[in-house]
Amino acid sequence: MTSIHDTDPVRGFPAAAAFASADYARLCALLHEHAWHYYTQDAPTISDAAYDRLFQRLIEVERLHPEWIAPDSPSQRVGGQPRQEIATVRHAIPMLSLGNVFSVGEVAEFVAAMERHLKAPVEPRFWAEPKLDGLAVSLRYEAGVLVQGATRGDGATGEEITPNVRTIGNVPLRLQGGDIPALLEVRGEVVMPRAGFAKLNETRLAAGEPPFANPRNAAAGSLRQLDPTVTAARPLAFFAYGWGARSDDAGASQAEAMGRIKGWGFATSGLEEPVVGVEGLMDYQTRLLARRDNLPFEIDGAVFKLDDLKTQAALGFRARDPRWATAYKFPAQEEFTTVRGITVQVGRTGVLTPVAELDPVVVSGVTVSRATLHNASEVARKDVRVGDRVVVRRAGDVIPEVVAVVLEARPEGTEPFVMPDHCPVCGAHVAQIPGEIPIRCTGGLSCPAQLKNGLRHFASRKAMDIDGLGIKLIEQLVDKGLVQSVADLFTLNQETLSGLERMADKSAENLVQALETAKHTTLPRLLNALGIPIVGEVTAKDLARAYRFDLDALMGADIEALQAVEGVGPEVAAAVVEFFAEPHNRQVIQALRKAGVAWEIPELPTEVAEGDNPFAGKTFVLTGTLAAMSRDEAKAIIESRGGKVTGSVSAKTDCVIAGEAAGSKLDKAEKLGIEVVGEGVFLGWVGER
Repeated sequence: MTSIHDTDPVRGFPAAAAFASADYARLCALLHEHAWHYYTQDAPTISDAAYDRLFQRLIEVERLHPEWIAPDSPSQRVGGQPRQEIATVRHAIPMLSLGNVFSVGEVAEFVAAMERHLKAPVEPRFWAEPKLDGLAVSLRYEAGVLVQGATRGDGATGEEITPNVRTIGNVPLRLQGGDIPALLEVRGEVVMPRAGFAKLNETRLAAGEPPFANPRNAAAGSLRQLDPTVTAARPLAFFAYGWGARSDDAGASQAEAMGRIKGWGFATSGLEEPVVGVEGLMDYQTRLLARRDNLPFEIDGAVFKLDDLKTQAALGFRARDPRWATAYKFPAQEEFTTVRGITVQVGRTGVLTPVAELDPVVVSGVTVSRATLHNASEVARKDVRVGDRVVVRRAGDVIPEVVAVVLEARPEGTEPFVMPDHCPVCGAHVAQIPGEIPIRCTGGLSCPAQLKNGLRHFASRKAMDIDGLGIKLIEQLVDKGLVQSVADLFTLNQETLSGLERMADKSAENLVQALETAKHTTLPRLLNALGIPIVGEVTAKDLARAYRFDLDALMGADIEALQAVEGVGPEVAAAVVEFFAEPHNRQVIQALRKAGVAWEIPELPTEVAEGDNPFAGKTFVLTGTLAAMSRDEAKAIIESRGGKVTGSVSAKTDCVIAGEAAGSKLDKAEKLGIEVVGEGVFLGWVGER
């Protein structure tokens, strides 16, 4: 609970030893009220710490007076002693399932069938709500106190799970408000929200336990525990959608009845609403389906109920479902199928991704025959093998993935999958950078799978800056076999280029000139252009300066030597060594040099007195707008004189150069006591003023 009030509510109660039964009842009521605000309203009224102090006082009192502990005590949410078995409960009113519809025509037939049964038109007002993907549960209250919780089971008989449902934070242990019926059975769905599900699986993996396949399985497994303390530790929520047996009149409409249920302290999905006619029903399901993947919990459809309760009673039930309600089912996001093979794809950045080749199956309305296995770690964790029966999931536009293996269905003789040690496309060695999960092909500059993306990066503004070499042209050059490595770009001529689609003579001439210009570059630009994994613009400059712009020296460096460079850690050092150790990459660099790609070695700082060179060995940050030059130009000047420019202010910053409209960086520098100079001082250091 987030911090709301400063007043300590415990001060309103006596010490535990001085409690009377009336004090205990008042404390329970207060804790119930705060829990309702927190879990159901999502609007806490006291801080977490204050609630914990109230709860601790309750525990102290109940130790002294165990005879006062009632089934609706807030202490029951933490779970009691494990049970030997789960008993069964016969539902006073059967918990029937719903019929399904899948199209506007079937929705229209659902309405027409009601009218045929009544032999009269029905009032076209409906109550629409999401079909939550969890476990259906019935909660029985007597005199406003929760006395029983049960699963749907087979509809007539369910499992008794009272100690477990008491641990769910938003389940009222005692109803609030007035006009509470002597008997009330509220029905709804217990779900595990997506965020809680992800966190639970992270915890299980860290503990070496298998993850749950989906939130529905996790919710069902959590509720059916013999030990309620296990349930109490799981992130579950209950959302009411209806009722069963009750001693009062539910009211005139579904909307009215659900409004009263909410008033007694129950949470609902918050997505239910009244609609009119078939058009309104279809509009609701369309809007709900569009929100499906962004909801905090999983749904698998929409539920449509006739709003008028008197007409509901007149329509009654068929053998398995009510005539006045139906479920509009959304396309399934999970299905079962069989793995027929596992192949390995090489992505645009060289990452190797294992892919399951599947027996075709329809998931979310799309036929799926391939599903990602993400990486070697995921394959090993899930232990996916050829021949396995698996659960495949596809949510929205997400690439299909194998969620889990049905181990009970595993055939004999299967073998664990092993990732290849060479790239399946170019044959180069594969490597895993320390601290990274992906396994990468080291053949970067010559691997066909990486070529188009590599060319795009090579030509980009902060790399070789080849004007006119866009992605469409790159695709033509590669698809026609004209370019098989970045070095081949510099062999292109005007005649060859003019023959390509959408390349006029002038465009071809301009590109040839741009390629000629790009040959005269800098070593930092070339290093950035080569696409060495996790080596970007800044690291390329650090490496070039550290090795005094000698590429051969850099190519021969080992991991230990590279880590001595400021800003280069073990991951970067390993990536650089792996890249230059690959013969394919060395061949491409040799071809680039042969094609005329060269760089000037700038005048390097020598033994210059600190007073003569205020930049050497220092770290600068530029902020605001400079009048005399751009920030990129100022950065180049500082770096050419032995300084370093970073993007953020830290304790390692030596000086901040502030132009007009300097912002938060200036404020931070002043707080840290870092030297700040204006543009005039900077220009004086440079010698331009």
